[in-house]
Amino acid sequence: MATAAHAQDTPLDANAASEQAADTAEAAQADEIIVTGFRASLDAALDVKRESVAAVDAIVAEDIAKFPDQNLAESLQRIPGISIQRDGGEGRAITVRGLGAQFTRVRVNGLETIATSHDGASSNRDRAFDFNVFASELFNSIVVHKTASASLDEGSLGAVVDLNTGNPLGGRTGFTFVASAQGSYNDLSENVGPRVAGLLSWKSPDGSFGASVSAAYQQTDTLELGNNTVRWAQARFDSVNGTPCWYNTDADLNYTTPRANSGGRYRPSEACDAAGLAFHPRIPRYGEVGHDRERLGITASVQWSPSDATKVSVDGLYSRFSEDRREKWGEVLLRSNERSIDVVDYEIDENNNMVSATLNDAWVRTEHFLKQSRTEFYQLGATWDQDLTDNFRFTLLGGFSKSDAEVPVETTIIFDDRDAQGYEFDYSDMLHPRLTFGTSVTDPANFQLAEIRDRPSDVVNKFKTVQLRTEWDVTEGFQVKAGGVWRRYNYDITAFTRDTAVCGNGGEDLVLGTITCSPSSAFGPGAVYGFPVTGDLADLFELGDAGQPGGNTNSWLIPNLDAAAAFTGLYDREARIDAGNNRGVQEETKGGYVQFDMKGDLFGLEYAANAGMRYVRTEQSSYGLNGGVLVNIERDYDDWLPSMNVALFPHEDFIIRGAIAKVITRPSLGSLTPGGSADGFNYRINFGNPQLEPFRATTFDVAFEWYFAPQAIASVALFKKDIESFPVGRTLTEQTFTSTGLPASVLVPSSPAALNPEQLSQPIWTIQTTVNGTGAELKGIELALQTPFTFLPGFLSNFGGIVNATFVDSSAIYTQTGPFTNTCVLPGCSLGGASADEYESTLHGLSKEAYNATLYYEDDRFSARASVSYRGPYVDAGSGTGNIFEGYESITNVDASVRYKLTDWIELSVEGTNLTDAYRVRWVDVDTRRAYENNHFGRTILFGARLKL
Repeated sequence: MATAAHAQDTPLDANAASEQAADTAEAAQADEIIVTGFRASLDAALDVKRESVAAVDAIVAEDIAKFPDQNLAESLQRIPGISIQRDGGEGRAITVRGLGAQFTRVRVNGLETIATSHDGASSNRDRAFDFNVFASELFNSIVVHKTASASLDEGSLGAVVDLNTGNPLGGRTGFTFVASAQGSYNDLSENVGPRVAGLLSWKSPDGSFGASVSAAYQQTDTLELGNNTVRWAQARFDSVNGTPCWYNTDADLNYTTPRANSGGRYRPSEACDAAGLAFHPRIPRYGEVGHDRERLGITASVQWSPSDATKVSVDGLYSRFSEDRREKWGEVLLRSNERSIDVVDYEIDENNNMVSATLNDAWVRTEHFLKQSRTEFYQLGATWDQDLTDNFRFTLLGGFSKSDAEVPVETTIIFDDRDAQGYEFDYSDMLHPRLTFGTSVTDPANFQLAEIRDRPSDVVNKFKTVQLRTEWDVTEGFQVKAGGVWRRYNYDITAFTRDTAVCGNGGEDLVLGTITCSPSSAFGPGAVYGFPVTGDLADLFELGDAGQPGGNTNSWLIPNLDAAAAFTGLYDREARIDAGNNRGVQEETKGGYVQFDMKGDLFGLEYAANAGMRYVRTEQSSYGLNGGVLVNIERDYDDWLPSMNVALFPHEDFIIRGAIAKVITRPSLGSLTPGGSADGFNYRINFGNPQLEPFRATTFDVAFEWYFAPQAIASVALFKKDIESFPVGRTLTEQTFTSTGLPASVLVPSSPAALNPEQLSQPIWTIQTTVNGTGAELKGIELALQTPFTFLPGFLSNFGGIVNATFVDSSAIYTQTGPFTNTCVLPGCSLGGASADEYESTLHGLSKEAYNATLYYEDDRFSARASVSYRGPYVDAGSGTGNIFEGYESITNVDASVRYKLTDWIELSVEGTNLTDAYRVRWVDVDTRRAYENNHFGRTILFGARLKL
């Protein structure tokens, strides 16, 4: 049983977790209690939690190369207080106690690092760690530190997560070989991909030397089907129910004759104003997203312990994660094109949403998108543990890591039909809209190849770390720890664009110079805005089960990417710098700590505690392009971070924990660039702020833990975080582009603003930056219960259960720009009335409720588990186009696995993830919950066998 005398006050690392697991098994054998498989992993994880003074949770592999989930993030969501975000149906990033991924620091084998991946909409260009880069078979434990200690690396308001790979000296003597092979089947893609893993390790008979190497490979092909609006917006249309909205005028501003499609002056009317101020879907569409992924991982570890006083470990990790993401959409581009569209038979609901309408002169678009991404990660680290005397020891740790997330191809080819008739959308059912094209979208003659895009990029994160830790046992029950750290972190992003619209404002086309384009004001079937579409440039797309209702259009032509790219010479075009996405940050941190660890009796009450101070100096240099000029800004700041953890033991099976600490998280990388970027589609400009202060907070934690039986715990944890400084967005509206000093070259060439230079001097631009805000507050409670059902008779005693619930609330102030309230503001008669106001909300990424439950069964041969994970709705980010925030609805995921041991060395398995085929629902505007996307990813079934010798 754990008591104060056994409590650990050093943050647990890779080897500590696995060694504790081995010790648990040996102790069980000594007591003639056989604890194996999943139960053994639960037992080892509880030992890690119980033996720490600070608040930690752990997941320990039940056997070598046998992590309990297919994905590290999906395992982490079983821990109280942790929720995950999924990409392509699998876990990618985590949220800890309501704080998003950027607030969590991740260490691999004791070294802080960042692993970065991409998806279609939100490539990771921040401090968040992408867990999907790694195969779960490479790891034997995860330890989550929820409270801070002076000896624990700084940088987290949420948690420090330790991912741990090899520990060959913790294994059995001699050779160990493990191999597994599975097939992965997704019921939407209807494809089977391989998943294989293997480990070979050796430990010398005298236990002084060990080495291991492991490898894992996986290939998956999954689909994502659903609908998307790309937000909702307000804009004025050409006409509404036959009422013209735009007129030619004379010098006295008297309205004369209607002016269709372009130019003229807006004339207010009841019908035009109602439609103009209502929110309509910007790009209503259905489509398919394919995720073709390949993951390879290799680890190697060597450990040498010539005596009990010395141990040297060298660990290496390599991972390669690549994905071909292919999107196929059929849509209408209302965004920025409302001026030419006629609206008839529309309906506006009680939330001022135009939920249905028929559109004439609609801008029909089909597009085919391909993003080829590849992340290569490698890390090499070494640790020297040395006892100099019986009461003084040190650990010297050093290493480096690099994550290179490259996107060599990010291509979109677009077909347009810019005067289509009879298009209908119906969002009466927001999640399952009916979208019907009145004009044929399977006839090539109706389309022109109008736009080409390619946006290659590269994101590189690099860490170098040297750290010295010392421990001095001053006397029994009192220990002094001190150490120093030097760390250099480099983040660099480069990005380029080959984008162009085929036609500008008339004249020779901008791609091949073989056609004469119409002026942008030209309209109708005779307008030339792209190349004629021939059969060899197009493919017929058939939409599968995307949740669409009857009457929906489910077939349309899309570009053949290979043929269209070859025809236009896309990849031969010179790549231009994407100014807003060429930036970087270097952070060099130097610091040290002193910590006092105590344990003993106080008035008959056993206790363990640590208290200390951590000092860190951050020297930061950031660069970016501003006005085409490279700008570099340097700054530095210091932080003193006191912390204290206390564990009280009123009974050998009961622990009361308390903690208080000052913590920091450094600012978001995207906010630190001194440069600016401009969005010519949505008329927004973003400027960075290199002078941002870190997120600083004071954290308070209290927990009660009752270990009432073997492999069992009932616990309650309360926490509060007072965030003293909190960078927030600040928005200015109705500014001109020219007032910023940015050159027009920062605009994507195919954007409406780039194609219509007169818009640069109009006050329609929203300018955004990030400033130091006033802070925020977060508080919550975690409840957990874990127990085997050994109290039940017969085979029922082989069952067990794990349940936990987290309830979090927070309050923060954000600036958001609200909707337009007036359709005609002179001079120029533009939309007006929108204002940037402060809104109170939960912290972004925070779900107020989260639940997890696992029911398991295990005997000598057969084991089964079923898990349910619920995450409540949450605000994910600020929004635009008049919507106040955007976020996700609640989601429930169900997973299960069944295993059977044919022999002691062969095991068969069947596992399923997302068994209910849950849909991911995204919304815009916190009050009206307008539909953003509603997608599903299908069920994934894995079947295979595992061999251990």
